[in-house]
Amino acid sequence: MRVLQLIDSLDAGGAERVAVTYANALVSQVELSSLCTTRKEGLLKKDLGKEVSYLFLRKKHALDIFAIVRLVRFIQKKKIQILHAHATSYFTATIIKILLPRMILIWHDHYGNSEMLSERKFTILKWCATTFNGVLCVNKDLENWALKNLKAKNVLFLKNPVTITNTTDKVFKLKGIEGKRIICLANIRPQKDHENLLKAFEWVIKKHPDYSLHLFGKNWGDRYYQNFEAFINRKELQGKVYYYGSQSNTHTLLTQASVGVLASYSEGLPLALLEYGLAGLGVVCTQVGQCEEVVNGFGQCVPPNNPEAFANAILYYIENDTKLKRDASLFQDHVQKNYSVSTIIPKLITYYEQRSS
Repeated sequence: MRVLQLIDSLDAGGAERVAVTYANALVSQVELSSLCTTRKEGLLKKDLGKEVSYLFLRKKHALDIFAIVRLVRFIQKKKIQILHAHATSYFTATIIKILLPRMILIWHDHYGNSEMLSERKFTILKWCATTFNGVLCVNKDLENWALKNLKAKNVLFLKNPVTITNTTDKVFKLKGIEGKRIICLANIRPQKDHENLLKAFEWVIKKHPDYSLHLFGKNWGDRYYQNFEAFINRKELQGKVYYYGSQSNTHTLLTQASVGVLASYSEGLPLALLEYGLAGLGVVCTQVGQCEEVVNGFGQCVPPNNPEAFANAILYYIENDTKLKRDASLFQDHVQKNYSVSTIIPKLITYYEQRSS
């Protein structure tokens, strides 16, 4: 079996991490594991194993003929049999399928706004779906949506896998007091609802002013990021809230905190929660997407867009250290058992085999 993971960038996002994790994990399981990023590279390139065959396409627009030709040649040279397209790369994958009709094409839906599926635009996707041999989804809502709206065949909800990535990056020490750090892995974009988190944190530091909040994730310098910065400045949270941008050595950074948070108003199956679990953190999150199912009772789940409830959940852990440590340990065991690469990859390979037979 010769497999290519297709992704539009290698920025530090959820879909990108899954693509890299699959490519690395499949090296020892299939004849060839490869990855192609179509439009840009990013932080996660350094996480890609040396054994993974790699192509950076440098695609400049949707119908970049030269990029398509380079990808076709790569596929033919490497004798790729299965093209696993993640997220928005489905259009490029569909063109390849038309040119190479014997290719097995799997599309992986990582759509994060699963609470707002009624607003999803999918005219082009619906046309492309006629070429898919299968569809993988990161949560049950997306699975049901694909069955209903795409009329897709071979649709399967497959849990995201999580793994600890070895990195040679220099590790830095987080600011704030040890044992009193709250951390959030979330790109600075609307669905992550940082305002909800920052408002909740205001409540927290009224009772526990020695706590600090540490934020990691990419920003696009857009209005949402500007509002995010303005909120911190307006509320004079500097020295309490620290933003570090995107980082690749997240596991080491997470182990310096005690509570991991995610305040989103919409999610799929967020890898951040799984990373919190591997790092042994207590978890506070909102009841969106698969969050509550992932946490499985070993964390605090509250309604979205409710800063007071979110603050109370964080305060509960701050003021109940024994409960925090117990939940963190149980959640860590749960993640290792149900979301590890060793659990998910065999299911992925079986799915590949069924589509190829």
